[in-house]
Formats: sequence, C-alpha cells, structure tokens
Amino acid sequence: ILDGVKTSKDIRAEVATRVEKLKRKPALAVILVGKRADSLTYVRQKMKAAEECNILAELINFEEDVAQDCVVRKIEELNLDTHVDGILVQLPLPPHLKEEVITVKVADEKDVDGLKPSNMGRLAMRGHEPLFVPCTPMGVIELLHRSNIELRGKEAVIIGASNIVGLPMSLLLLKALSYIEERRDMNIGILQEGCTVTICHIDTMDVAAHARQADVVVVGVGKAGLVRGSWIKRGATVIDVGINVIPDPGKKSGRRIVGDVHEEVFEKAGYITPVPGGVGPMTVAMLMKNTCDSAARVQA
Repeated sequence: ILDGVKTSKDIRAEVATRVEKLKRKPALAVILVGKRADSLTYVRQKMKAAEECNILAELINFEEDVAQDCVVRKIEELNLDTHVDGILVQLPLPPHLKEEVITVKVADEKDVDGLKPSNMGRLAMRGHEPLFVPCTPMGVIELLHRSNIELRGKEAVIIGASNIVGLPMSLLLLKALSYIEERRDMNIGILQEGCTVTICHIDTMDVAAHARQADVVVVGVGKAGLVRGSWIKRGATVIDVGINVIPDPGKKSGRRIVGDVHEEVFEKAGYITPVPGGVGPMTVAMLMKNTCDSAARVQA
C-alpha cells in the first residue's frame, strides 16, 4: 500500500521547516464560490494543512450567484497584493461561471495549482520548467519517488484525459521527476525522460487491453470500481485518483468513499494507493510546497 497520509505528513513537516527559514510566512488565498459539501471538505483540508505548515491561508467565500466580474476583480486585486504568494480557485465552479476565464486571470507567479496554460505549456516543452507543477500529478510522482518505485523505461497507462490529472500526469510520467540529492534541502528537481505513456479516454477502444500491458496504471475518471482485477497485470503499480461516494448501509452515514479501482485489484497490484488516504493527502501537500516555493522565489 502506498501510504499518502504518512508521506504527505513528512512533506508538510519539510515545508514547515523551510517556512521557518523565510523572511516572512507564505500566504495563500483560497477562492470558493458557493457551499458545495465536497468543495467545503477539500477547502477545510487545505486550510488545516496550511496551519500545520505555518502558511497564512485566507478563505474568500463568494455566494453561489456571484457575478463573474466580481470574482475576476478579486483575483486581480490579489495578483497585485505583494503579501499573497499563491491563489487557488476551488473547482468546480457554478455553471454560470466560466472556469477557463476565471482561472486564467491568476498571475503566473501565483498559480500554485499549476493549471494555467502558461504553466502547462512549460511542463510540456523540453528545456522549459513550469513555475509550478499541477498538485495532483506532482503528488503522484512524489509518492512514487519516495516509495522507491522506478519509472524509467516503464510502460504507463493513464485512464482519463482531464486537464487537472490525465494530461499533466502524462507529461510528468514522460519526463519522470528525479532529484539532485545533494540539493534535496532546497527541493530542486530535474525532469528527465521516464515512461512510455498511453492515454486512454472516452473514445478509446478496449481500455482494459491497454491497461493489461502497463507497469504503471493511473486512473482518474470518477467512476467507482471501473478498473477490475482482470485489467491489471500482476505486480503493476496502480494509482487511484478517483473519488466517488457510493451507498453503504453498514456505515452510519449510509455511504462511503471509494476510488475508480475495484477492490479485487489489491490482490494483483504490486503497489497501490488506497482511497481515501492515497493521492488526496499528497495533492494538499503539493499545494503547500508550491505556496512555499512561490514565497521563497519572491524573497530570494
């Protein structure tokens, strides 16, 4: 089992140590529109992690029916605030707000989610490094790295081609992150070629056939139990990014959280991330790292 809870705790402790060496505490602004239960849960996790890392975190909670111009103006105000190091727009947004318009307004140097086209473009091109790597894919790479799982030359299959997970995950696995060990305390890394990557999406024929060839499978589509044991070759590494809520009469709440990977996969996988407790905590830890990196860059 790849323990994201323990690994993320280690990373948060490392971030807190780095924060102590800065001239001032990093500051993160989190923009939330409405009060979706899942979004509120994620935001609370981020605010708690920020407190543990000695990062100042401010929650800006707009009403559900807020005008798009109002959100944009707030982002532009935060862009100009020299005491704000990172801006995070919690997704998804209500239908009347255009995600692609709002998120792109965040300044490149404060895009700690790493999802702007400018950051994604740098991630894709050789000879260029993004200011920030998207948090979820970077959390996956960090978890693999710290678990001593070799990526170079491996066959990787990604199921799901979203902007948040699938596409940046494919770019990171193509390059595979390895660290310059003697500079580990500065958290400086280099991107080198790694996996042979296949992306499966809604139009892919026979996703299972692709998955069976993979040494590493990453799935994030939001469909409970999609990946079955017959899809996975024995000893493969399986990363489950999915988060789904299903009915469970045995639970007090009447429901439980599961991933996109069926429980029968645990018997065949060499390494696997649980849900919850796998990728989720790593995503939050990477957000803290990116915010700290932003503050360090400004103060250098």
